[in-house]
Amino acid sequence: MKKQVLDEYIIYDEQTQTYSMDPEQAVRDDVEKNHWKNTVKTILKDWRLYLMLVPLLFVFFCWRYLPMYELLGAFKYPVNNLPVAEQNYSGFAWFARILFADPSRSTMFWRAFRNTFLLSFYGLCFGFPMPIIVALFFNEIKSNIYRSGIQVLTYLPKFMSTVVMTTLTIMLLSSGVGREPGIVSQFLEWTGLVSEEAANKGLLNDPQYFRAIYQITGIWEGAGYDSIVYFAAIIAIPPTSYEAAQIDGAGKMAQMKHVVLPSILSTLVIMLINRIGSLLSVGYEKVYLLYNTSTWETADVVSTLAMRWGGIAGAGNSGGIIAQAMASAAEMLNNLTGMILVIGANTIARKVSDVSLY
Repeated sequence: MKKQVLDEYIIYDEQTQTYSMDPEQAVRDDVEKNHWKNTVKTILKDWRLYLMLVPLLFVFFCWRYLPMYELLGAFKYPVNNLPVAEQNYSGFAWFARILFADPSRSTMFWRAFRNTFLLSFYGLCFGFPMPIIVALFFNEIKSNIYRSGIQVLTYLPKFMSTVVMTTLTIMLLSSGVGREPGIVSQFLEWTGLVSEEAANKGLLNDPQYFRAIYQITGIWEGAGYDSIVYFAAIIAIPPTSYEAAQIDGAGKMAQMKHVVLPSILSTLVIMLINRIGSLLSVGYEKVYLLYNTSTWETADVVSTLAMRWGGIAGAGNSGGIIAQAMASAAEMLNNLTGMILVIGANTIARKVSDVSLY
């Protein structure tokens, strides 16, 4: 056994009757021996780049890692004016309560969980392909000036705040007591897509239209900006690939199918895994600004539900304190499910292809 191990590292020269180390093994030994030394040299050489990472690490540490300490509140009995570390453990009592033990709370949670999943799932089905389509269209525009102008117009909504975007949406769909339907509502009524009653009532006041409005405004806001990644991958494709396809008689659609899409497949897989990982991460800002009590049936998500329960805690009563603990438990369940989804998506991607996050 020892001889076999030595033969892998030492080479015997029969002519000179001497032993020497395998050159590849010598290189590996040198790299392992000077690993930390080389690492320090690299950091000192590119110290400016590493210095630029300091603000990012500070932000992540303060706003991503330190708040994790408060997650302990989901496993403890909350007490007024008492730090989380000094509270008594409750185990999984709050999780059991919001899942099935408390009928009223569990009904609200499962409704919010269902709405969160559906909003994200529809966004994955309709919102994920749109940036790819936009990037393909950008690639077909030959004039750089015209393409740059169109790109700026499509990127612009992303740089508007959520408040501005939701305000524009409300104005375009405006309705309610003493208010006329917005221009979009009038157009939909004129085309027969919505009834006059629904337009006068207000599309944002009707639960059946909320999900469609949420997805359309999401595509309007993010399709152009999200296409940057795909467009960068497309322009990196060698021109010789297009020339070879043209020689074989491939038209534009055939080039997209057999040249462009296979070339950006790795980018598509990585972005899809990231999108699946955030499948249950629907931010409360946009939903909160668009929904109302009449649309809670289809609009209320886990984040807005947790915010309302946390708002009850601000009242200072005992019921509010309990609601705060259940809000923490609800958010943790939501985030754990998202983590499981991204791990599962990455595992599947690694098994069916050579591309994965890790």
